[in-house]
Amino acid sequence: MSEYWDILDADGEKTGKRVKRERFGTLGVGQYHLVVHVWITNSSGEFLIQKRSRNKQPMPGEWAATSGSVKSGEDSRTAAIRELYEELGIPVKPGEIFFVERFRRKNSISDIWHVGVDADINSLSLQKEEVSAAMWVTPDELKRMIKKGEFHNYGMEYFDTVFSLIKG
Repeated sequence: MSEYWDILDADGEKTGKRVKRERFGTLGVGQYHLVVHVWITNSSGEFLIQKRSRNKQPMPGEWAATSGSVKSGEDSRTAAIRELYEELGIPVKPGEIFFVERFRRKNSISDIWHVGVDADINSLSLQKEEVSAAMWVTPDELKRMIKKGEFHNYGMEYFDTVFSLIKG
């Protein structure tokens, strides 16, 4: 069964149109679909990051944030909770995950969400089609990975927002 995404305008408002996932590349200028990025932090001030499966497009084999597209009719928070559970097996309730900021990109609008969880890496349930590994990293380790091209570079403004999630 095909997955559909709502088409949004530049302000993030639904246009009333949808696109099949596999037809995403046909979006025109001023058309967007909604994506969620979930940043997980623990009580030690680390980020939980994941390595994308070698077969997962786009960005195969890259370390990245937990993320995914919002399905047609779904809201951003629901999608963030779903992606976190599907990709890592981490269950959270709506009151435990918090909206951080929205970024507009070429043909997507990315909502950043934050959740604090002290998850044991060995107890995660990785969705093998999408995720090949996960690990906790300190902010300094993540900065080094970005600089070395080992972690997907979402841009300076984006990472300024992400690093602000860690207090102190």
